[in-house]
Amino acid sequence: MTRIVTEPLTADAFAPFGDVLALKSAPDKLINQGLCGRHHDLATLDFADGHAGISLFDAQARTLPYTLDMVERHPMGSQTFIPMTPAPFLVIVAQDQNGNPDTPRAFLTAPGQAINLHRNTWHGVLTPLTPPGLFAVVDRIGDGDNLEEFWFETPFIVDRT
Repeated sequence: MTRIVTEPLTADAFAPFGDVLALKSAPDKLINQGLCGRHHDLATLDFADGHAGISLFDAQARTLPYTLDMVERHPMGSQTFIPMTPAPFLVIVAQDQNGNPDTPRAFLTAPGQAINLHRNTWHGVLTPLTPPGLFAVVDRIGDGDNLEEFWFETPFIVDRT
């Protein structure tokens, strides 16, 4: 099995796959009588049709090393994962290579980071590393098949080193 080493999640490294949602160095503006900083418009939602929906996902925690045997993508809409705890989670993504995923990359989030996957981006399943794995998810709600899975012939092992 091929080993994939995790890397820190940064906006530059993740840009080909989506957006990193995190506080900026300073808020765009103060609201609520100056007691709340608004960090505005951190991601672009992209849907072919349908509408944006907000769901709660309660995912089972996984451990490292992690065996990656499948990735998926959503051709009809972007997908945003917002952890509801400060715990880091694993994000696995891959570029498209003629309709199949290329070699995956693995990122570890820092507390306070969320992600928005671009439409049609190959990605691993939701992978919290500590319980509870509670996430708010913003994605496309509508008719049509918005899920494509790819099973690797030989799984990858994802670890910190």
